[in-house]
Amino acid sequence: MGAAKAQKAKKNLVIVESPAKAKTLKKFLGSNYKIEASMGHIRDFPKSEMGINFENDFEPKYITIRGKGELLAKLRKEVKNAKKVYLATDPDREGEAISWHLLYALKLDQDKTSRITFNEITKNAVRKSIKEARDIDMDLVNAQQARRTLDRIVGYKMSPLLWKKVKKGLSAGRVQSVALRLICDRDEEIENFVPSEYWTIQGELKDKDNKRFKTRFYGKNSKKMELHSREEVDIVLGGIEGKEFVVDGVKKGSRVKNPGAPFTTSTLQQEASKILGFASNKTMRVAQQLYEGVDIKGEGTVGIVSYIRTDSVRISDEAYEDAKDYILSNFDERYMEKERKQYKTKGRTQDAHEAIRPTFAGRTPASVKESLTSEQFKLYKLIWERFIASQMASAVYTTMSIKLSAGEYSFRSSGSVLKFDGYLAVYKKNEEKEEEVIMPEVEEKEIVFVEEIKEEQHFTQPPARYTEAMLIKTLEEIGVGRPSTYAPTIATITARGYVTKENKVFYKTELGEIVNDIVKNNFENVINVDFTAEMEKKLDEVEEGKVEWKEVIREFYPPFEKMIEIAEEKINAVEIEDEKTDVICENCGNNMVIKYGRFGKFLACPAFPECRNTKPFYEDAGVKCPECGGKVLIKKTKKGRKYYGCENSPECEFMSWNKPTGEKCPECGGYLVEKGTKKIRIVCGNSECGYSVEKPYEDKREE
Repeated sequence: MGAAKAQKAKKNLVIVESPAKAKTLKKFLGSNYKIEASMGHIRDFPKSEMGINFENDFEPKYITIRGKGELLAKLRKEVKNAKKVYLATDPDREGEAISWHLLYALKLDQDKTSRITFNEITKNAVRKSIKEARDIDMDLVNAQQARRTLDRIVGYKMSPLLWKKVKKGLSAGRVQSVALRLICDRDEEIENFVPSEYWTIQGELKDKDNKRFKTRFYGKNSKKMELHSREEVDIVLGGIEGKEFVVDGVKKGSRVKNPGAPFTTSTLQQEASKILGFASNKTMRVAQQLYEGVDIKGEGTVGIVSYIRTDSVRISDEAYEDAKDYILSNFDERYMEKERKQYKTKGRTQDAHEAIRPTFAGRTPASVKESLTSEQFKLYKLIWERFIASQMASAVYTTMSIKLSAGEYSFRSSGSVLKFDGYLAVYKKNEEKEEEVIMPEVEEKEIVFVEEIKEEQHFTQPPARYTEAMLIKTLEEIGVGRPSTYAPTIATITARGYVTKENKVFYKTELGEIVNDIVKNNFENVINVDFTAEMEKKLDEVEEGKVEWKEVIREFYPPFEKMIEIAEEKINAVEIEDEKTDVICENCGNNMVIKYGRFGKFLACPAFPECRNTKPFYEDAGVKCPECGGKVLIKKTKKGRKYYGCENSPECEFMSWNKPTGEKCPECGGYLVEKGTKKIRIVCGNSECGYSVEKPYEDKREE
């Protein structure tokens, strides 16, 4: 009888990753359930060794993470007293793997253990997940095992080569190396960019009612024509001088602007970066809080957004009906499309997930503002507005374009006015801030009058440097990485000092350039965009049960191992010694040596650790300062970006991102610099002067 009562008193145990998630679940599951947190991962590869048995078909060796012993003991005790165990980690590969590790670490009885997942932490979703409990999905687990094993092999085999060649503590990774490559390649593109001259001709006209409008040069005899020189512009200006501007045609129409899909992880990170100025890791930290649960006044703790690691733009039928009810209750019927909008995701998606959305459309940002931190409110507002807008009608503009001629030359004018705001009533962000241009009601063959004609010289601009938003978008487009990897990848290459961020854009550092060159020169076949993207597809196939996970490793490892051997031979053949300098250590009298630090080279005493003296290392650029005649030195910013500065700084303020030649510009008298890595050009340091010539080839062979 007593045993029966004890059995009856047993509770169901639910294990989640975090205390915040546990707190939210307690509210929904009642007194028959006990919720505990694993505090993230329980088992992983050992830190002190590779942890992969190459002789035994790449079998991974997992150990309990240091510091988790006490927690595991507590969880084992809870398991013994539990009627049933539910593993409720996140609904993705990593979450599935955590549940699988818990199964082994806690020695769970598989007959009394179930896996539950929910896309949102709400009462209905959580209770529904209990009814739909299942076994652990080993395809998901194996996809995660394959990713971790691949990344482990790459990191543990490549990083020691960087230690030998550069310095201890550096790392190379499968995805981070591609991200670094993109930034370095963009720097090189910009360095080698040759601007092209072009001109525009703009006019201000007015109709018979004195209504003004702008026009722009289009071409000759209705054929498009580009202007590349002052001479070409003068010919056009001469050709239209004294000529009447005649309306050749008027076209009226409309233009539809569709809303964007609800957020995926990538698009949320991009938009939060552009609009809120959030770094990707900050976006994910705040989004995780909104997903796991926040204390809402009058409701208690509740998850207010759906799962935030997803590449799907799909939403459930319930979510659609929820959005529809909100829109029809707050706007008239015109704001709701007659047919449901269906958004398509490019490439493969883990479509068990939904897009990121509020868990209840009626929970407006204004209604929860007092319960959220400033960061939480800003991000929730962005997610809520994007979701509601995604289900609303398109915006409609009325458009008008006018064709004009002056002699044999053609001009064009166009404008648009917002006729119906549609989704813009909710989501009008940076890219939707369009200026309305109202055009006059002119008729064909009508003569209009010239108020002003002006020409302007332009130069083509190099490609833009990567912002976080652009880098994430590019990684997603080329198929490298997954929703959960973008933020940690960017955080890693920044923390390692391979790249630096200034004014929201990335620059390579000297150290990043060195690491990129080593990886590119030794591992081009496996650390590149195409190979890494192909590997992501194979991991997806493992998840779909089409490929056995170790087959991916078996295929990858032999050619990679060969590359490691060749790279080691090359590096070992050259003995890397610290380069001595003539700078004397004032503490102990030794000649200081050049070392590599987080941001590149610095001077250090060879008597380390007895003498810990260090100094900045400034290389002589070999030219004189164009402002004061002192030496020009190669320096670095605090964040590691290379520049050229005067030895007499701060008295002399000379500074250039490009190497000065020591000569003056023949056109404006400014200083000249060298630009480019392939073909070197001599250009003027004054950005308003267009002087540029290719550097003459120097034959350095002895005569």
